[in-house]
Amino acid sequence: METKRLILRRWNENDAEALYKYAQNPNIGPIAGWPPHTSVEDSRNVIRNILSAPETYAVVLKETQEPIGSVGIMFGDSVHSADMQEGDAEIGYWIGVPYWGKGLIPEAVHRLLEHCFEDLGIKRVWCGYYDGNFKSRRVMDKCGFKFHHTEQGKPSPLGDVRTEHFTLLTIDEWKNKKACE
Repeated sequence: METKRLILRRWNENDAEALYKYAQNPNIGPIAGWPPHTSVEDSRNVIRNILSAPETYAVVLKETQEPIGSVGIMFGDSVHSADMQEGDAEIGYWIGVPYWGKGLIPEAVHRLLEHCFEDLGIKRVWCGYYDGNFKSRRVMDKCGFKFHHTEQGKPSPLGDVRTEHFTLLTIDEWKNKKACE
Protein backbone atom coordinates (compact mmCIF):
# COMPACT_ATOMS: atom_id res chain seq x y z
CA MET A 1 0.00 0.00 0.00
CA GLU A 2 1.18 3.53 -0.66
CA THR A 3 0.45 7.12 0.29
CA LYS A 4 1.98 10.33 -1.00
CA ARG A 5 5.10 9.98 1.18
CA LEU A 6 4.96 6.41 2.47
CA ILE A 7 4.99 2.76 1.53
CA LEU A 8 3.23 0.35 3.90
CA ARG A 9 4.74 -3.09 3.42
CA ARG A 10 5.35 -6.30 5.33
CA TRP A 11 8.25 -6.34 7.77
CA ASN A 12 11.19 -8.60 6.96
CA GLU A 13 14.24 -9.62 8.97
CA ASN A 14 16.45 -7.29 6.93
CA ASP A 15 14.59 -4.42 8.64
CA ALA A 16 15.98 -5.34 12.08
CA GLU A 17 18.66 -2.63 12.12
CA ALA A 18 16.24 0.13 11.12
CA LEU A 19 13.67 -1.14 13.62
CA TYR A 20 16.24 -1.13 16.42
CA LYS A 21 17.37 2.39 15.47
CA TYR A 22 13.94 3.76 16.42
CA ALA A 23 12.46 1.14 18.79
CA GLN A 24 15.36 1.38 21.27
CA ASN A 25 14.20 4.88 22.22
CA PRO A 26 12.52 4.81 25.66
CA ASN A 27 10.11 7.56 24.53
CA ILE A 28 8.34 5.21 22.09
CA GLY A 29 7.62 1.72 23.41
CA PRO A 30 6.71 2.24 27.07
CA ILE A 31 3.99 4.82 26.35
CA ALA A 32 2.48 2.27 23.94
CA GLY A 33 2.92 -0.65 26.35
CA TRP A 34 6.05 -2.39 25.06
CA PRO A 35 9.67 -2.30 26.24
CA PRO A 36 12.41 -0.52 24.30
CA HIS A 37 14.37 -2.90 22.10
CA THR A 38 17.74 -3.88 23.56
CA SER A 39 19.65 -4.99 20.44
CA VAL A 40 19.36 -5.60 16.70
CA GLU A 41 18.77 -9.27 17.52
CA ASP A 42 15.93 -8.28 19.87
CA SER A 43 14.39 -6.30 17.00
CA ARG A 44 14.87 -9.28 14.67
CA ASN A 45 12.95 -11.46 17.16
CA VAL A 46 10.17 -8.87 17.37
CA ILE A 47 9.92 -8.96 13.56
CA ARG A 48 9.74 -12.77 13.62
CA ASN A 49 7.28 -13.11 16.51
CA ILE A 50 5.14 -9.96 16.56
CA LEU A 51 5.50 -7.85 13.44
CA SER A 52 5.04 -10.91 11.23
CA ALA A 53 1.33 -10.95 12.16
CA PRO A 54 -1.13 -10.55 9.29
CA GLU A 55 -1.97 -6.94 8.42
CA THR A 56 1.11 -5.54 10.21
CA TYR A 57 3.14 -3.14 8.12
CA ALA A 58 6.44 -1.30 8.20
CA VAL A 59 5.94 2.42 7.58
CA VAL A 60 8.62 3.14 4.98
CA LEU A 61 9.57 6.67 3.98
CA LYS A 62 9.62 6.76 0.16
CA GLU A 63 12.39 9.36 0.21
CA THR A 64 14.86 7.07 2.03
CA GLN A 65 13.27 3.59 1.65
CA GLU A 66 13.86 3.15 5.41
CA PRO A 67 11.27 1.72 7.83
CA ILE A 68 10.56 4.47 10.37
CA GLY A 69 7.56 3.04 12.22
CA SER A 70 4.78 0.49 12.16
CA VAL A 71 1.01 0.28 11.69
CA GLY A 72 -1.20 -2.73 12.04
CA ILE A 73 -4.71 -4.10 12.15
CA MET A 74 -5.55 -6.52 14.95
CA PHE A 75 -8.44 -8.94 15.05
CA GLY A 76 -10.01 -11.16 17.72
CA ASP A 77 -7.87 -12.15 20.70
CA SER A 78 -5.17 -9.59 19.98
CA VAL A 79 -7.58 -6.70 20.46
CA HIS A 80 -7.74 -4.75 23.68
CA SER A 81 -11.27 -3.35 23.68
CA ALA A 82 -13.97 -4.97 25.78
CA ASP A 83 -16.69 -3.75 23.42
CA MET A 84 -15.52 -5.59 20.29
CA GLN A 85 -18.16 -7.09 18.03
CA GLU A 86 -18.07 -9.34 14.98
CA GLY A 87 -16.72 -7.30 12.05
CA ASP A 88 -14.61 -5.02 14.29
CA ALA A 89 -10.85 -4.53 14.32
CA GLU A 90 -8.34 -2.43 16.22
CA ILE A 91 -5.44 -0.49 14.78
CA GLY A 92 -2.15 0.38 16.41
CA TYR A 93 0.82 2.45 15.33
CA TRP A 94 4.10 4.06 16.31
CA ILE A 95 6.78 6.10 14.56
CA GLY A 96 10.39 7.02 15.32
CA VAL A 97 10.91 10.20 17.35
CA PRO A 98 12.64 12.13 14.50
CA TYR A 99 9.38 11.84 12.53
CA TRP A 100 6.99 13.01 15.25
CA GLY A 101 4.84 15.99 14.29
CA LYS A 102 5.24 15.58 10.52
CA GLY A 103 1.79 14.08 9.83
CA LEU A 104 3.23 10.76 8.68
CA ILE A 105 1.31 8.48 11.04
CA PRO A 106 -2.06 10.12 10.28
CA GLU A 107 -1.20 9.63 6.60
CA ALA A 108 -0.45 5.94 7.19
CA VAL A 109 -3.54 5.45 9.38
CA HIS A 110 -5.79 7.04 6.73
CA ARG A 111 -4.49 4.48 4.22
CA LEU A 112 -4.94 1.65 6.74
CA LEU A 113 -8.53 2.75 7.39
CA GLU A 114 -9.23 2.73 3.67
CA HIS A 115 -7.89 -0.84 3.58
CA CYS A 116 -10.05 -1.83 6.58
CA PHE A 117 -13.30 -0.44 5.23
CA GLU A 118 -12.90 -0.94 1.48
CA ASP A 119 -10.85 -4.14 1.20
CA LEU A 120 -11.45 -6.09 4.42
CA GLY A 121 -15.12 -5.31 5.02
CA ILE A 122 -14.55 -4.08 8.57
CA LYS A 123 -17.56 -2.23 10.02
CA ARG A 124 -15.96 -0.56 13.05
CA VAL A 125 -12.33 0.23 13.85
CA TRP A 126 -11.14 0.78 17.42
CA CYS A 127 -8.02 2.58 18.53
CA GLY A 128 -6.81 2.87 22.12
CA TYR A 129 -4.23 4.92 23.95
CA TYR A 130 -2.87 4.94 27.47
CA ASP A 131 -3.44 7.92 29.73
CA GLY A 132 -0.92 10.65 28.94
CA ASN A 133 -0.19 9.60 25.35
CA PHE A 134 -1.52 12.83 23.87
CA LYS A 135 0.34 12.44 20.57
CA SER A 136 -1.46 9.17 19.89
CA ARG A 137 -4.82 10.74 20.78
CA ARG A 138 -4.07 13.58 18.35
CA VAL A 139 -3.55 11.05 15.53
CA MET A 140 -6.95 9.53 16.34
CA ASP A 141 -8.59 12.96 16.28
CA LYS A 142 -7.03 13.77 12.89
CA CYS A 143 -8.27 10.45 11.50
CA GLY A 144 -11.87 10.93 12.63
CA PHE A 145 -12.00 8.61 15.64
CA LYS A 146 -14.45 9.56 18.40
CA PHE A 147 -14.00 8.90 22.11
CA HIS A 148 -15.95 5.81 23.19
CA HIS A 149 -14.97 4.79 26.73
CA THR A 150 -12.22 4.59 29.35
CA GLU A 151 -11.08 1.48 31.21
CA GLN A 152 -9.18 1.96 34.46
CA GLY A 153 -6.94 -0.56 36.16
CA LYS A 154 -5.94 -2.36 32.96
CA PRO A 155 -2.76 -4.44 33.16
CA SER A 156 -0.32 -3.40 30.44
CA PRO A 157 2.11 -5.74 28.66
CA LEU A 158 4.86 -4.11 30.76
CA GLY A 159 3.32 -5.44 33.97
CA ASP A 160 1.98 -2.16 35.35
CA VAL A 161 -1.63 -1.06 35.66
CA ARG A 162 -2.88 1.79 33.47
CA THR A 163 -5.89 3.75 32.35
CA GLU A 164 -6.70 3.15 28.69
CA HIS A 165 -8.99 5.29 26.56
CA PHE A 166 -10.75 3.83 23.53
CA THR A 167 -11.88 5.60 20.39
CA LEU A 168 -14.03 4.25 17.59
CA LEU A 169 -14.61 4.99 13.91
CA THR A 170 -17.50 3.35 12.06
CA ILE A 171 -17.66 2.76 8.33
CA ASP A 172 -20.49 5.31 8.03
CA GLU A 173 -18.50 7.98 9.90
CA TRP A 174 -15.51 7.23 7.69
CA LYS A 175 -17.57 7.52 4.49
CA ASN A 176 -19.04 10.85 5.67
CA LYS A 177 -15.60 12.19 6.58
CA LYS A 178 -14.19 11.05 3.24
CA ALA A 179 -17.07 12.71 1.35
CA CYS A 180 -16.23 16.03 3.03
CA GLU A 181 -12.54 15.95 2.11
